[in-house]
Amino acid sequence: MVAVNRPPARASLAGLYALTPDLDDTDLLLVRVSAAIAGGATAIQYRHKRAAAVLRLEQAQSLRQMCAARGVIFIVNDDADLALAVDAAGVHLGRDDMSVAAARTRLGSAAIIGVSCYDSLDRAADAVRDGADYIAFGSFFPSTVKPHAVRATPALLTAAKARWNVPVVAIGGITAARAAPLIAAGADALAVISAVFAAPDVGAAAREFAACFAGQLPSPLASPLASQLAIHDSGTQR
Repeated sequence: MVAVNRPPARASLAGLYALTPDLDDTDLLLVRVSAAIAGGATAIQYRHKRAAAVLRLEQAQSLRQMCAARGVIFIVNDDADLALAVDAAGVHLGRDDMSVAAARTRLGSAAIIGVSCYDSLDRAADAVRDGADYIAFGSFFPSTVKPHAVRATPALLTAAKARWNVPVVAIGGITAARAAPLIAAGADALAVISAVFAAPDVGAAAREFAACFAGQLPSPLASPLASQLAIHDSGTQR
């Protein structure tokens, strides 16, 4: 399978970047992600490290279709081959994944490639040099998803924004109550799992995060991404 030809412009991450929980029930996953988007999530990342390949493909295809229909960026965690198979907007890479260059070759010039930089500006420098479209730092707070993750400080966000002209993402134990200092320090987007998807009301939780960015973000339905997706889908047979 070859990389899909997309228009050259890449969407830029900003706002609530919701990372999916490990759910085997695809219908329930779609309900929760739909609620997060309705609440204001501007990007969705699919991650389910325990799932079998068949389930991952099924879930990623369904989520990609939902995100495309609603003008929301769809990223796949770790797996560039899965991102290519479902025509995701891009892939997020950790330290044990393929290189940015390899992912770019696999997915094409218009793919969004993000890189986890943990607590390291040196790793961020390498990522940006290699062509990453966004860089992510964290964990900023204790996280139930990754309890042993290295701890980052808000000063990293400020330093990164001063050095590079790419979106900077904060991740790790972030709640809406903890969001403001990270945004003030320079976070363009907040990557969140538990505080959104473990909430009793997923839509309300997403709205709380979206409110933290109020006045800073364009409407998703009026964004260039929505137009790009509409153009791309109208000419793609699946």
